[in-house]
Amino acid sequence: MNILIKSATILDSKSEFHNTTQDLLITDGIITKIASNIKTPKDYQEISFDNLHISQGWFDSSVSFGEPGFEERDTIKNGLKTAALSGFTSVAVNANTNPVIDSNAHITFVNSKAHNHAVNLLPIGALTIGAKGEDLAELYDMTTAGAVAFYDYKKPIRNPNLLKIALQYASNFNGLVCSFPQECKISTNGVMNENITSTTLGLKGIPALAEELQIARDLFLLEYTGGKLHIPTISTAKSADLIRVAKSKKLDVTCSVAIHNLYFTDAHLNDFDTNFKVLPPLRIQSDIDALIEGVKDGTIDMVTTDHTPIDIELKKIEFDHAEYGTIGLESAFGALQSIFTIKKTIEILTRGKSRFGLEAPSIALGNKANLSLFNPDIKYVFSKNDIVSKSKNAIFENESLKGKVYGIVANNQTVLKS
Repeated sequence: MNILIKSATILDSKSEFHNTTQDLLITDGIITKIASNIKTPKDYQEISFDNLHISQGWFDSSVSFGEPGFEERDTIKNGLKTAALSGFTSVAVNANTNPVIDSNAHITFVNSKAHNHAVNLLPIGALTIGAKGEDLAELYDMTTAGAVAFYDYKKPIRNPNLLKIALQYASNFNGLVCSFPQECKISTNGVMNENITSTTLGLKGIPALAEELQIARDLFLLEYTGGKLHIPTISTAKSADLIRVAKSKKLDVTCSVAIHNLYFTDAHLNDFDTNFKVLPPLRIQSDIDALIEGVKDGTIDMVTTDHTPIDIELKKIEFDHAEYGTIGLESAFGALQSIFTIKKTIEILTRGKSRFGLEAPSIALGNKANLSLFNPDIKYVFSKNDIVSKSKNAIFENESLKGKVYGIVANNQTVLKS
């Protein structure tokens, strides 16, 4: 791949060209020249967009596609295309498939489906066999095949001894254990945040306590065992406080929050729109304020789309029976820019890589080109026309967002919007 990117404003605090507008010459996937004006060499593709900005490639720590088993929701091929056109050069993919990704062979299969794609697929293996929460899966064997973490997606680890053993065992090979923060005996059959809104709507609630109890338990176990723990998609102010205290004790813990939990409150459920049925549920404004502060001060390490395609038959039904989840890759950049500055947005989208064993090459001569291309200033209303996913369950549909993505340059390839 030989290309010339013209007049791109570079946003990369680790680069000497940060906040400058430059041309970038890329030869065989390597940045070979950066200057204010480069003449396009023969046989080089020229890339030019209106108000073009570039940064290090973006990373999402939690996406789901469907393949194998739920290809009607989305395939790996189309999921990676969606990620690329949404600006992401690397995505960590969950194990919530059929069969569940819980063995070396399953990890190898997923990697083979993503082979030679511009987007790096980082497979997350299930923590337990079949994600049933009973016996540990083949953690080390999955690591040798390329698994970057272990997580029974959206399924709490009910048995504290199982988590204790997992943390102790995985520490032998620096494995990352993920634990979904929900105490099932407290959440029971809840479908939204337990609050005045759930009472008004007559829907069973999931109290913040259910999340916070589980996090407190997991942090006690981590303090006892050591190891590496990641707590995905927290949603309450108290959860952020608990993790902040744990970090002050030097515990090896990270956490993430879903973008929609920084944006919407439970009041958006007044119309029983199942696109707003997510797990953890949408909370209240004071939680959102505390989570945003946690992102800013680094308590919350990553912001994820928690991209979860669900086919229409499982969404367009009664609220109680609808599946949890929303797609989020396509709306991620515009939504984040509606909350944070462009500088903070890019920092959020590019951090967390090292936790999942991913390199983060800066925009510099001699480095591999791993770039996201975007225009931060376009304002628009997100619609179905913006959706690349096979499933259309988008929580941000009809929302006014800021910033559009042009595509990516990565792995010696380009994926760009036409």
